[in-house]
Amino acid sequence: MSNASDEPVASMLWRLARPGLLAGAFLLYALGMGVAVFLAKPLDWGTAWLGLGCVWMWLLSSGYLKAFYDGEQAGRQRRTLLLVALLMLSVGAALTGLLFVRGQMQPVPLLFLGLGFLLSFFYGAPPLRLVYSGYGELAETVLLTNITPALAFVLQVGEVHRLLPMLTFPLTALFLAMRLADSLQSYATDLKAERRTLMVRMGWARGMVLHNILVLSAYVLLGAAALFGMPRALAWPGFLTLPVGLYQVWQMVQIGQGAPTRWQVLRLTAASSTFVTAYLLAFACWTG
Repeated sequence: MSNASDEPVASMLWRLARPGLLAGAFLLYALGMGVAVFLAKPLDWGTAWLGLGCVWMWLLSSGYLKAFYDGEQAGRQRRTLLLVALLMLSVGAALTGLLFVRGQMQPVPLLFLGLGFLLSFFYGAPPLRLVYSGYGELAETVLLTNITPALAFVLQVGEVHRLLPMLTFPLTALFLAMRLADSLQSYATDLKAERRTLMVRMGWARGMVLHNILVLSAYVLLGAAALFGMPRALAWPGFLTLPVGLYQVWQMVQIGQGAPTRWQVLRLTAASSTFVTAYLLAFACWTG
């Protein structure tokens, strides 16, 4: 197995950029804009792209700062990580400045921009280093599934609408369940290395129970939202992934009973229940 210092810098930067997470952020940002479209609000595409750029800069700088403070790379690679992280933060600041110039910095958008920056920065950077505090998965979940779509919406509308939590809270539950499923495979390694993930903090048994509760609660939340005023045209597409979610729960139950674990299948199932649901909800908003 090659040492981390043997990895080419370009390959390292691409890996730590977490392109899958960037794509997920794009999807969730599109969901927030879709709510504006559903409510027949006019879209400012220039502002929209600036806001998405801020989200991507948060995620990129967060990943690079985490890797820098993990200290697993060689000296030259670590310096590169720090420089690129600072560059991403500078670009994010410039994009925020452009939003000010465009007159988009009303109190509510400014609040979400500030919260997004703080969560992403302290996810990997001291003194908080949320990633190994036991709450890193929760911070990342809130950033992706709540703040990102909310920012997309409020940059267009200027205020929050009740449809946002109705649509995003089920995704919050699914995304956090996905992160728990991901961390289960590395549980023994994280425990040995004293990396305090949420799964390590809770213990594998309780973490698996929480995973199952979160998956099931996502669809309960969707049903409750439909009962309390969310248009059913927005709610029913989310239930199309219910069989996938139930299969995900069944896999976790099997693992708890000692059955052989197919980690790739579990990760694929968890990602599908999360991001396919997000896509279906976003598509319903854009076409509803």
